[in-house]
Amino acid sequence: MASPSAEGSKGPRVSAKSTTDPILRNALRYTISAKEYETLHKYITSRSKVLKRNVPSVAKVEKLVERHGRDDYNAAAVRAALRVFVATGAGLKLWSLAKERVLGLESSRGKKIPLWRNPNFRLSLSLSTILLLHRILYRFFTRLRAHLLTPEARPFRQRNKRTSRTLTSSLAPAVGASLAGVMLAVYPSDQLRITIAIYALSRAAEFAYNHAEDEGWIWGRKGSGLERPWWWGSWMLFPFSCGQLLHAFVFDRDCFPKAYGDFILQNSPQYVHFRPADYPSNLPWPSTDEVVDKLGDMARLKYPPFISPILFPDRTTLPSALAAVSPITSPAHPLITSLTCATLHPSDPSCLRAYLTYWIRIFPRLTRFFTLIFVVLSLPKYRSFYRSPILTLNSLASRILRYATFLAGSIGTSWASICLFQQLFPKHFLSTQRFFLGGILGGLWGLIVRRDARSEFLYGARASLDSLWKVGKKRGWWRGIRGGDVGLFVASLMVINVVYERDARAIRSGLVRRGVSSLRGQGLRDWVAEEDKRIEDEKRAAM
Repeated sequence: MASPSAEGSKGPRVSAKSTTDPILRNALRYTISAKEYETLHKYITSRSKVLKRNVPSVAKVEKLVERHGRDDYNAAAVRAALRVFVATGAGLKLWSLAKERVLGLESSRGKKIPLWRNPNFRLSLSLSTILLLHRILYRFFTRLRAHLLTPEARPFRQRNKRTSRTLTSSLAPAVGASLAGVMLAVYPSDQLRITIAIYALSRAAEFAYNHAEDEGWIWGRKGSGLERPWWWGSWMLFPFSCGQLLHAFVFDRDCFPKAYGDFILQNSPQYVHFRPADYPSNLPWPSTDEVVDKLGDMARLKYPPFISPILFPDRTTLPSALAAVSPITSPAHPLITSLTCATLHPSDPSCLRAYLTYWIRIFPRLTRFFTLIFVVLSLPKYRSFYRSPILTLNSLASRILRYATFLAGSIGTSWASICLFQQLFPKHFLSTQRFFLGGILGGLWGLIVRRDARSEFLYGARASLDSLWKVGKKRGWWRGIRGGDVGLFVASLMVINVVYERDARAIRSGLVRRGVSSLRGQGLRDWVAEEDKRIEDEKRAAM
């Protein structure tokens, strides 16, 4: 990171003479670099005669500000932190405006909140401080390790063997710098902080697994005879995630991500019944949340049988706890015997036919949905269409159909499993736990997109982990630790740093590699990609 510092002016009234002032000179050093001033001077200040006359030239600024024999590491760290602070604050401000004016959501604008309590300010401060402290700590522990390895430090190493082994470890800078993660505590303890911690945990676990697999700790090294099975992959997380989420959706919806639930309900046309357009407005109709709640009540009541009001108009056909679904179950087909079936598909006595009807209704809709998404995502890759249009279209169509099948199968099978288990299990057997099994059945459809939907599987796992934590706290299975999410974030950051130190290739994401490199003050660079490109260029030159 050592580079000569040359700073420029932030305004047209800064003259070349005024840059000799040490306070202003240091202020410039910590706000703009020599390269940035050169770019600013080239494209902005040099185009105006007034600005060009009142601001110093690039050479003059370099001569005035440059300090021989000293690097610019700390100044560069401060500059990077300030830019993260400003960029994050501006982005959050624009997002607040977009939510209010475009999406029509509630905004905190107009409410007088002290600056130190403003969530946007504290998030910007937290992220920028993490970056600054991480760079400083990484530099400190790197220099400390180098100093302790010198011959002059041998007496210290002999007196403090355990401490010396720790501080001289090749992983000491990576672990020590990760302590900067404690600055996440600057942001208030709410859902976003938990989400950040869970996201960091999932990425740390992913990278640690990649490293363990690359090192041969799981399947053995190449040529050992033990190979990873074709069906093994991240998709195996999805069935368990779906199982937990479906159970929470029915019994603990306050611990379930609302957007996730809304998407499921909007794509369950055969099993979720909205208020009919011709239904009298003066009569009540259960909301989708009420219907799902009553499914949970049916499970707690050990699945009472369905008594058709059409055949027995004078009898009490519903328990009082389930009266809310009466508008749906009262006109249900008389041949239906299960109350859950009368709630999910009241017009069709056949569970199998209802399931097939669901596929007929939802598959075209999901196909159109994914067509729009993948066509938009493929626009940046338009050159591949010109090179091989047939192959590109086949690949695109295949991906659209696989994703539509995956999503339709996951949602539909989860609903249909309620009817299936009614036929297979006695009423008292796993009355509530069978929803978890039904979610597992629905999640098995992830096998279809196991090569493409890694990010979706990991998102489901993160959502399930967050939901499970909240359910456990709600039911008293465990207690939360104050600042536990911050400790989890620090531990995850340590794992990511250690994996990056030992084998950066285990971090498959080039964006994450660039982020870790920037955190260490080594520039926003993907060293793995640069090394691969250099090797490839050497091979081409040798041919």
